[in-house]
Amino acid sequence: MADNSPQEGSDAGAGVRSVVRALDLLALFDDERSWSIAELTRTSGLPKTTVLRLVATLENRGLLWTRPDRRVSPGTGMLRWARLAEDAWRLPERSRLIMAELAAACGETVNVYVRQGTSRICVAQHEGPQSIRHVVRVGDALPLWAGAASKVLLADAADDLIDAVARQSPAGADFRHELHAQVATARRDGYAVSHGEREVGASGLAAPIHGDGAHVVAALALGGPTPRFAQPDVARFAPAVVGAAREMSQLGFGPRA
Repeated sequence: MADNSPQEGSDAGAGVRSVVRALDLLALFDDERSWSIAELTRTSGLPKTTVLRLVATLENRGLLWTRPDRRVSPGTGMLRWARLAEDAWRLPERSRLIMAELAAACGETVNVYVRQGTSRICVAQHEGPQSIRHVVRVGDALPLWAGAASKVLLADAADDLIDAVARQSPAGADFRHELHAQVATARRDGYAVSHGEREVGASGLAAPIHGDGAHVVAALALGGPTPRFAQPDVARFAPAVVGAAREMSQLGFGPRA
């Protein structure tokens, strides 16, 4: 008797693959605001026919726009999605004030990160007052294998997730024991510190923001040049960041309905 399920599964798999390819194509529109079809084909590694099909579909939905010079740019439909995301993730006024006070007290840039898969995403920021400062933009995705905020975000993660994050590091799977130890230290101390893990000369200190059930839902982090994160500075920063994160936890955190 014929069994059509493999074919159905293949169709479903092809559909998911097309969605992933479309999303990956959209992800290329970051610092580079416009691309030619040839550039998109070369950078994405996809066949030109696939790129043309994806661009046409996304343009039909308003997510891309082909300019008169034939270069492809983000479409007007992105404006709606950007507005919805910004509104959903906008922190309460009191939380933003806490971040501003922390930046002023410590003299460093304050960021809030959430975990998405094996990355951490910056969802809020208050820049520090100094001219030389930590530069991360809201919306940036950073690896979870490096940085103080990453250790905090992994504090109550399952072992297999930590292992998966470790495999993505430059050291590969061999890094798993070190990463587990770093996460355990962050869990024990209630905060984490990092120096030059993602970028030489950059340091950070982060504490957890908790949600319902005491789960870690975000990380409140200070970031700046390593010379400004000597041990006396860390000793001064840590209670301020932990206290601010605790207050933000009490206010509630997460995308608004």
